[in-house]
Amino acid sequence: MSTLVLDNVRIIDPSRGLDEDGAIIVKDGIIAEAGRGALNQGIPEGAVRRDCRGLVATPGLIDARTFTGEPGGEHRETIASAGRAAAAGGITSFIMMPDTDPVIDDIALVEFVRKSARDTSPVNVYPAAALTKDLAGEEMTEFGLLLEAGAVAFSNGRKPLHNAQVLRRALTYARDFGAVISLETRDKYLGAGGVMNEGLLASWLGLSGIPHEAEIIPLERDLRIAGLANGRYHAAQISVPGSVEAMTMARARGVKATCGISINNLSLNENDIGEYRTFFKLYPPLRAEDDRKAMVEALARGEIDIIVSSHDPQDVDTKRLPFGEAEDGAIGLETMLAAALRLHHDGSVPLMRLIDAMSTKPAEIFGLPGGTLKPGAAADITLIDLDEPWICVKEQLVSRSKNTPFEDARFSGRAVVTYVGGRKVFDLNG
Repeated sequence: MSTLVLDNVRIIDPSRGLDEDGAIIVKDGIIAEAGRGALNQGIPEGAVRRDCRGLVATPGLIDARTFTGEPGGEHRETIASAGRAAAAGGITSFIMMPDTDPVIDDIALVEFVRKSARDTSPVNVYPAAALTKDLAGEEMTEFGLLLEAGAVAFSNGRKPLHNAQVLRRALTYARDFGAVISLETRDKYLGAGGVMNEGLLASWLGLSGIPHEAEIIPLERDLRIAGLANGRYHAAQISVPGSVEAMTMARARGVKATCGISINNLSLNENDIGEYRTFFKLYPPLRAEDDRKAMVEALARGEIDIIVSSHDPQDVDTKRLPFGEAEDGAIGLETMLAAALRLHHDGSVPLMRLIDAMSTKPAEIFGLPGGTLKPGAAADITLIDLDEPWICVKEQLVSRSKNTPFEDARFSGRAVVTYVGGRKVFDLNG
């Protein structure tokens, strides 16, 4: 590989607390220098120079919650198409959830995902193995063997884990391997028939609601068990201030807990559902505007660790239905960054914190390469134009599924070039 120089670029690297103008030198897919003094010795002989004036360079974004259709639902999304969508969104790595058909609960399927990703995806794909066999919530999978095969975490995907004893065993077992247990918190009965946030709007629309407590109560249980087992616990998606409070109190007790939030819950609220628009039927459900604002503030304070796209492709057969019957989920790989930049532009969250939540912190939590522009690191780099105006046109999305809640949304800012290991995998201008 030739030497690449990204010159005249604003460098934001949360791993070093770095925000300065300078250059990045990439040699053989590895970052050689990155910062104000990178070109003190001049541009290396034979290097390819790219003038990045007006652009921001960040560590490649990392999405810790991506669903694909492959294997079993390739019509919705393949590993290859998800990889291309990720590259277009500035994402250089994503963690793939085990909710496939068959479920990723044995070594062969972890190896299948890794091989398919190597052969077809332009970005790094890391499989999360199923926490329990067939995601049924009863029998634990073989953690040690799955980790050896390449799994980076254990999750029950969209399905919460109701059996407290299984969770305790899983956290205890995973502790010995230093592995993370990532779970969605959803009570089995409370709000079980709900399809949107419980409140006045749900009543007006005649739809059953999901109260805050349906998330908070199982989260508090999980955090207590994580403390009991002394294991590493990650709440995959939280959406209400009560969950932030539970996380804060657990951490104060010494619980090894982290949490994420979907970009949808940071940038949308229940009013966006409008006249029963099923592309806004999500889990966690879109909450009230006061809830959204509180979660944005918690993110800015660092009480919420990471932002996830919660990319969940659905086809017309599962979305073009009455609101109560439609499947949850929306695609998000291509819009996560642009939607997050809204929080930068309105002054809600500093840009450094946003990049930290979408790159450095996910790498730290799940032990992934990346999340840094330090010399010696793989050259996973996202070049961002903070002010590039664009409209999210559904037909122009790379993902095989088009169920975006941001259809026709106006954005300011997007990834314009994405590098993985020093190789350009996306360029907005071709």
